[in-house]
Amino acid sequence: MIKTTISLQAINDVKDFVNIVMKYEYDIDLVSGRYAVDAKSIMGIFSLDLSKPIELNAHTDDADAFFEEIDKYIVK
Repeated sequence: MIKTTISLQAINDVKDFVNIVMKYEYDIDLVSGRYAVDAKSIMGIFSLDLSKPIELNAHTDDADAFFEEIDKYIVK
């Protein structure tokens, strides 16, 4: 599993992010506080507190291509 932190500020960010996540077969979770949701679920993402950075867990050993695509959302 590979972890990073992301930030989704606008509705269009969430839509774009979900479209990217849907391309990948492996599970990707978003964790905010005690809540964890499937990153492929728009409704799940909107249930999180998007005003704060969100922890992303990609359940794979090879997430390089995925992380390149979501680079603009990764908190550095």
